[in-house]
Amino acid sequence: MNIAVIDADLLGRKRHRFPNLVCMKLSGYHKERGDTVSLKLDYSDLDQFDRVYIAKVFTDTPIDQAILDKPNVTYGGTGFFYDRAEPLPPEIEHHMPDYHLYDRWAVTQKPSEIKFYAEYSIGYLTRGCFRHCPFCVNRRADKVIEHSPLAEFDSPINRRIALLDDNFLGCERWRELLTDLQATGKRFSFRQGLDARLLDDDKCELLFRSRYDGDFYFSFDSIADKEIIESKLALIRKHTRKQCRFYLLDGFNPRRTYDDAFWLPALKSLLDRIELLKRYDMLGYVMRYRSIAQSPFRVIHQLVGAWCNQPRFFRKISCRQFSYLPKRENDARQLERFLKEYPQFEHYFDQ
Repeated sequence: MNIAVIDADLLGRKRHRFPNLVCMKLSGYHKERGDTVSLKLDYSDLDQFDRVYIAKVFTDTPIDQAILDKPNVTYGGTGFFYDRAEPLPPEIEHHMPDYHLYDRWAVTQKPSEIKFYAEYSIGYLTRGCFRHCPFCVNRRADKVIEHSPLAEFDSPINRRIALLDDNFLGCERWRELLTDLQATGKRFSFRQGLDARLLDDDKCELLFRSRYDGDFYFSFDSIADKEIIESKLALIRKHTRKQCRFYLLDGFNPRRTYDDAFWLPALKSLLDRIELLKRYDMLGYVMRYRSIAQSPFRVIHQLVGAWCNQPRFFRKISCRQFSYLPKRENDARQLERFLKEYPQFEHYFDQ
């Protein structure tokens, strides 16, 4: 068969630094069967293919419904169905990804933009979670289970490993799996972040002496977790001085009500979490929920995120100083107007 694989996020987003694992598994499966597989870089002439697979991760990636209605098109992924996405058939899910699928596209890109296409084996050692976070694609899951052995996706052609596990430290056999990763001799990282609330001395000792690839990423989504997160920050610093970053969800309300009474506490929640991380010499990475567009303090949220997400500024200057950098004049005006009305927030912006 003549097969086309389309990574919709690659076509529909300005920047796309991470390959689609489903696309690579589909390609690997069909190539092994003797089919011809092409990474299609547009939506034209789809009728010439026996089968067209379209996958996407992000819900806001645009695609014409008329394309999806074509009889030879099969589509799926969290970008289409979020937490109700159907799993791949086992023979595809557990197939070695085709790490050459993106090769022809990659040669047209800057080397700094395609490291995950060129250097990494990508997969899941575990799947699932037990937190039931209402904003998460895993909110229907009840536990963490082992998913794939490392050999299923770790290719000798790649010198690094990127894990997409949902909550790796929640797996009963985390120690054995982490030991297997270390035994490869390759640098590796958990791209989705780790659950800091599950850290203990044993986990810290093994994790922080690994050949880790880049920063350690954790999450700090709610100020309600402040007490336990602070205890884990102290625990991390007991074991390492390495750079750690925490994903900070901003602007999500579990009650799904986004009225005026929500926004000031929401901003304070973000600033309190950032303040706590700075106290332990940790970095934050603000992830704005789509509701931020409704906030009367939208510009302030964006300013804080821009400052926090750039360590070269976050470590050296305050958010107020950042707002006075060239080309941020509107930010500075908006911030001064905000602080005049809410002076109780001033200390957050001057530290």
